[in-house]
Amino acid sequence: MPPKSASPAKGATGRTKRMPPDRVAAFIRALAQANPAPQTELEFRDPFTLLVAVVLSAQTTDAAVNRCTPTLFAAAPDPAAMAALGEEGIARHIRSIGLWQAKARNVAALSRQLLERHGGQVPRDREALEALPGVGRKTANVVLNVAFGESTMAVDTHIFRLGNRTGLAPGRTPREVEDALVQRIPPELLRDAHHWLILHGRYVCKARAPECWRCVAAEFCNYPDKATAARIQPERRARSQASSA
Repeated sequence: MPPKSASPAKGATGRTKRMPPDRVAAFIRALAQANPAPQTELEFRDPFTLLVAVVLSAQTTDAAVNRCTPTLFAAAPDPAAMAALGEEGIARHIRSIGLWQAKARNVAALSRQLLERHGGQVPRDREALEALPGVGRKTANVVLNVAFGESTMAVDTHIFRLGNRTGLAPGRTPREVEDALVQRIPPELLRDAHHWLILHGRYVCKARAPECWRCVAAEFCNYPDKATAARIQPERRARSQASSA
């Protein structure tokens, strides 16, 4: 089931035309030029703490996760310490985030499984990652991309919306959007494209009010309402200046 958002549904039904391959490359390169060294906003130390942070980030902002993980990782920096801390101990550190009970249970269980099946190491294998409690395809893609440098595409709500709205990769499900992005983005840009797209969707191509007026890739985008959206901020600024004159 795709993430809830009004905008992706429009693109998924064909309102936004699929972007031609040359424009896909130009769109991604425009994002790359504006942010040459993109990074995840989750704070982590190693593959294990990254894995835990990504599991905790489900339906929760990265900022909220970053507020609770410093004390958690200080108390339990590795799978053995996390397993020893246990579900109740983990829960004490993460009560401020959504679904904390289930997440505490999953983090404790995945830590035990890492010890039992993988020698306490995070596996560099999709099937093994997805077998861990609380880890689905999106989380596995993030870990493979960020921790191990693989060219994966983790499709969250932002990327699902952006893929449909812009015409980069229209699809009715996150997996359809993921497969299309992997196929359509130039291979040499694919690894960092996950970060470029998620950050662009989070801060510029927003769900309710896309800020097309400051989009560095607007000229390549097929969003049919981008001209209207691009006028909103300048018009607001003009009205504000007129009222204060």
